[in-house]
Amino acid sequence: MNTRLQRSACLYVFSGLTALGWSTCLPAASAEAVEASDAPWAALQRAYFPGKQLEQASFIHLTAPARAASGDQVPFAFSIDHPMTAKQYIKSVTLFVDANPVPLTAVFRFRPDSGKAEVATRIRFESDSPVHVVAESNDGRLYVNTVTVKASGGCGGTTPGDNAQALAEAGKMKIALDGPFRRGELNKARLLIRHPMYTGLQRDLATHGFRPAFFIDKIDITYDGKPVMTADTSIGISENPSIQFGFVPSRAGTLQVLIRDSQGASFRQSIDVGG
Repeated sequence: MNTRLQRSACLYVFSGLTALGWSTCLPAASAEAVEASDAPWAALQRAYFPGKQLEQASFIHLTAPARAASGDQVPFAFSIDHPMTAKQYIKSVTLFVDANPVPLTAVFRFRPDSGKAEVATRIRFESDSPVHVVAESNDGRLYVNTVTVKASGGCGGTTPGDNAQALAEAGKMKIALDGPFRRGELNKARLLIRHPMYTGLQRDLATHGFRPAFFIDKIDITYDGKPVMTADTSIGISENPSIQFGFVPSRAGTLQVLIRDSQGASFRQSIDVGG
């Protein structure tokens, strides 16, 4: 993507995200921070964690390929070795791909019943980039770890798929346990969502214009009505998201997922487990 096109496309995405209310879910980076001449991560820290101290933490385990064949579907996972009790737990994990047009990829929020602060998914890279994961504990401490991935072309380029079909299928979900149900122990489940997750930087092969940004911006997962995990997501999550997460059930019950996209549509799916 040439510099002029990249700048205009990035402005399009940022203005589109603001109009869609993304800034009401997450703190917006200031223009001064975005335009800072120093390292992107330093600017992101000032924008999202002003005046805060981030502690380097090896107990935040990150899994990602050193190099990916394509930047549009890069497997990425974090798993945090930290207590998850009523008195001490990780309450949120913020994921940044520093060099992306929109670095803030997702914020995942956890509860003690999540069992462990961990997620496996697929994310996008427009160019080679560090990935920073910031975990906040319920006492307000902030921990960070990072990994660098070499990949490109995941946010822009062309979109050859059938746009009408992608829009018609958006929001369809499947959810299933990864393994047998275990009462009182950590269970893992996988959520699959049909959604194009358009970035606003992709050109339609038929019209040669940009496809408007269109993405899932909220995921709410509950078990028997109690929160398990919520996520605010953006264009850095790959097309047709796959998300693996954990939860600790005290009894047989219903695992339910509610998602919302940037056009205001919402979709619900649930499964009964342990019965």
